[in-house]
Amino acid sequence: MNADFDPISSLISAIEQSPNNVPLRQSLAELFLSRGQLEEAETTFRKALALDTGNQEVKLGLARCYLQQSKDSHALVIVEAMIKQSNAPAMAHLLYSRLMWRTGDVGRAVANYKAAIEEEPDLADEEYAERLGITAEVDYESESEIVDGQMRAGWNPPEDSPEIEIERPDSAFKDVGGMETVKEEIRLKIIYPLEHAEMYAAYGKKVGGGILMYGPPGCGKTHLARATAGEIKANFLNIGISDVLDMWIGNSERNLHDLFESARRNKPCVLFFDEVDALGSRRSDMQKSGGRHLINQFLSELDGVESNNDGLLVLAATNAPWHMDPAFRRPGRFDRILFIPPPDKEARAEILRLECRKKPVADLDYDYLAKLSEGYSGADIKAVVDLAVESKLQEAMKAGELKPLATKDLKAAIKKHRPTIKEWFSTAKNHAMYANEGGIYDDILKHFKM
Repeated sequence: MNADFDPISSLISAIEQSPNNVPLRQSLAELFLSRGQLEEAETTFRKALALDTGNQEVKLGLARCYLQQSKDSHALVIVEAMIKQSNAPAMAHLLYSRLMWRTGDVGRAVANYKAAIEEEPDLADEEYAERLGITAEVDYESESEIVDGQMRAGWNPPEDSPEIEIERPDSAFKDVGGMETVKEEIRLKIIYPLEHAEMYAAYGKKVGGGILMYGPPGCGKTHLARATAGEIKANFLNIGISDVLDMWIGNSERNLHDLFESARRNKPCVLFFDEVDALGSRRSDMQKSGGRHLINQFLSELDGVESNNDGLLVLAATNAPWHMDPAFRRPGRFDRILFIPPPDKEARAEILRLECRKKPVADLDYDYLAKLSEGYSGADIKAVVDLAVESKLQEAMKAGELKPLATKDLKAAIKKHRPTIKEWFSTAKNHAMYANEGGIYDDILKHFKM
């Protein structure tokens, strides 16, 4: 081949001769993308899409281009529409997984990554899977357990399911900054019934039930769940989606049942599901029956159809309640839905005090720092303190002595760290304004004073 041959110039010349040729424009855009010429790739993909608005390959290429440019909201518009289709390509699920990972929605990231590699195993990315916490390996060569490309129903892998650690948290509500309204809701639903069980029994009211907490990531939902268990001296099971989801048919349902049974044997017990939307997505959006079976199992366990749930307290957290099946909100399930907002000024000051506890500090002006950190989540504030500590450690290493954290150190760290929850509120506001069935998102509208 001629060393001076330039494929880009050749493609541009070909497009000049055939301006309506979509495959040529797509090839040029892919070449730009492979060379890191992202603006040129975006322009070319957009021109190709204008010629063929329904071309999925071009849409996916444009979404990949947006992803590499960190234009996540642009990519999400394309990909989210594609995965709702019954014939969504595997690459759409993979891109959606990566977008969800960036927002901190690990549950949906894992679920869509698994959907992608189930459809197209060649898309498997070992490094990305490890970041997601997916470590199980499938023995695809075990032909005796695969029939016509499908895993044989009811087959279980030889390894036993891992045991989930039952905790006895020593934290309580005093260790959670702010959230007084939310704490009172939890007292009414969980704590008071346990403290006055005989009164509830007189009215035929069972002790237990479910609370669904939703809100932007990093605002203390997990911390609050653990503190709830500590407040009532109850056992605590912290369940991530990797503790439930399994690649083998039927095992996810079995894992979920075993977790509920373990909680029932250790009552009173708080059973906490993080990223619960990955386990309870809308059944109408699901393409495969396996996910629907898991949701039905989850609903059955919440109802206590074959077991006694008295004394079993179920808390769940999600960043995306709009993706959950409405059946979870029926009475006796997650019938109390609580919005966990970002901390207010008083709560931010309290979180700063808790994060700076047991660290060498000067006289910190917590109220002033709380005012500067308007719009920061609890996780953002922790990141601010970590940044300030790292900077102070460098000073201490050079000086050979401890240097206490001062107000100016945390102020500088706040300027470096930008709040991470603005994009979540943009999405939440749209759902609250245009999809607020039954007023379930009224708290978001109140937050915006709308």
